[in-house]
Amino acid sequence: MRGIQITEAVYSKGVLKPVDPLELRETERVRLIVQPLDEVSATDREAAFRRLVERGDRMNFYSQGPLPTRDELHDRS
Repeated sequence: MRGIQITEAVYSKGVLKPVDPLELRETERVRLIVQPLDEVSATDREAAFRRLVERGDRMNFYSQGPLPTRDELHDRS
């Protein structure tokens, strides 16, 4: 049994056309799961997330003074 193949496809005139060649025999039956892709590719999302994490790591979120008390955090009026 061959492994699962994942590729993108373009839907045109009622036909799904794979972007990459598939290792299939002629007339071989397959199961398709169709998931529309966002305009932004997964690679772009991963790169944006990495940049966000890197920038967050460089920021200083530590308090220099004493931490506020519970009463100071909540307006009790």
